[in-house]
Amino acid sequence: QVQLVESGGGLVQPGGSLRLSCAASGVIFRLYDMAWYRQAPGKQRELVAAITSGGSTNYADSVKGRFTISRDNAKKTVYLQMNSLKPEDTATYYCNAAYYGMGYWGKGTLVTVSS
Repeated sequence: QVQLVESGGGLVQPGGSLRLSCAASGVIFRLYDMAWYRQAPGKQRELVAAITSGGSTNYADSVKGRFTISRDNAKKTVYLQMNSLKPEDTATYYCNAAYYGMGYWGKGTLVTVSS
């Protein structure tokens, strides 16, 4: 059974930092492309950052230079380091694992950026 469990969300002031983690089980993690998406209230889910099985990364323009995605295949975990957070980064952040048309989602972790 595939499980993706996100953690690390919370309330942070503008300009602050958070690190999200997504622990995977039930998959051969090193084969999967991993990504973080987010969904703000009333908005569509959007891609934030992605990392391939080979380690290539890409980012949404809105987070370039502020967020960093990384993965630890030994720990079966993908991370999202978020710096210089802005109120518009407030959303539920979801982890996604994809492999040849198979895709899995976590339940999400809420990030609130507010003073």
